[in-house]
Amino acid sequence: METNLIGGASNYGYLQKFRLYETRSNFYMIGRDKNRTLWRVLKIDRSEPSELIVLEDSTTYSESECYDLLRRIHEGNKSTGGLKFVTICYGIVGFIKFLGPHYMLLITKRRKIGAICGHTVYSITKSEMIPIPNSTVQSNMTNSKNENRYKKLLCTVDLTRDFFFSYSYHVMHSLQKNLSCNETGQVHYESMFVWNEFLTRGIRNNLKNTLWTVALVYGFFKQVKLSVSGKEFKLALIARRSRHYAGTRYLKRGVNEKGRVANDVETEQIMFEDVPEEQPVQISSVVQNRGSIPLFWSQETSRLNIKPDIILSRKDQNFEATKLHFENLVKRYGSPIIVLNLIKSREKKPRETILRSEFANAIRFINKSLPEENRLKFLHWDLHKHSRKKVCKLCIESNWDLLLSSHAKFSSSSKGLLNWSCGT
Repeated sequence: METNLIGGASNYGYLQKFRLYETRSNFYMIGRDKNRTLWRVLKIDRSEPSELIVLEDSTTYSESECYDLLRRIHEGNKSTGGLKFVTICYGIVGFIKFLGPHYMLLITKRRKIGAICGHTVYSITKSEMIPIPNSTVQSNMTNSKNENRYKKLLCTVDLTRDFFFSYSYHVMHSLQKNLSCNETGQVHYESMFVWNEFLTRGIRNNLKNTLWTVALVYGFFKQVKLSVSGKEFKLALIARRSRHYAGTRYLKRGVNEKGRVANDVETEQIMFEDVPEEQPVQISSVVQNRGSIPLFWSQETSRLNIKPDIILSRKDQNFEATKLHFENLVKRYGSPIIVLNLIKSREKKPRETILRSEFANAIRFINKSLPEENRLKFLHWDLHKHSRKKVCKLCIESNWDLLLSSHAKFSSSSKGLLNWSCGT
């Protein structure tokens, strides 16, 4: 896809840096934009043991007005210890409650990992979980073994690995969708690629905005600079992993009843000229999708068997879940959908070939009910077989030419998708 994107830089107007303060009865979070012109205040009640009460001051302050407000809060709470600084942070990941109090998850350190036309993208280098109630309220609550166990389990989720976010660019969407849609901030959090959607749902619904939270995408982000014929370019590779039906190898396979496949990953390659932010740029984007083969199948894990048997765990006569999966892809990307099946075509002991024949049956069945222009295009290419041959590169190029000819041309409103189906 190629289009003109006019100077994007719109890191202004978004709260990007926050200071958290506490009194005995409340937390006060002060947020400001990059240009230090927009200052807002958020108050979180600390006296309620089980209910989360978050209030946003509707006033937009200047820096001096904001610090004057903090001084007055300190004076008004001197009898109970006054106002104390807690931490600097860069956004709220969300709020969570197990069996006892609510906890607030904060990004306390970040690192710039790239920028798309002036929109900075960050990773997390440090996070913190802070209990909401004050010490007196907490002492009256039962601190059970299960509460501590759940907290430890949450702490095993390492937010510093493979999570990324942006204040001004919707990294959960492809470039094309960002250029063509006018969705509000709330809608963006409902994306299948936003992993903290549930954790932020309460505060977003309460405040009716997303000023204080960041939408975390899980996957991969890498950007490099290139020089071609004297011109400077930036190339970004983005992988977005779906939060639906995600899991580890062997434990999550196939499709569920909602048509969601295991380990669904959208990969996007974005390239643009490295020019000053305010200048128009030519920008290109290529999107692919990979996922587990959309059938009901599984594998029994075993330390003694590195290649466990593949089991078609459920027979879906009308391939309803498979059909729903491709309907979801059409909603996301449009038609045509090109399925590139990479599994083996021959085996001494049938494993992947079981899936190959059943998947081909599913595609044929689904295509019967579709008009010709919307039918699924099914390509099988035995990756294991061809990767051993010297002609592998030629095979890839011939298949790629076929894929390109299916699209005829690319434009700012390109539709369709290349979907890679991987058996193992």
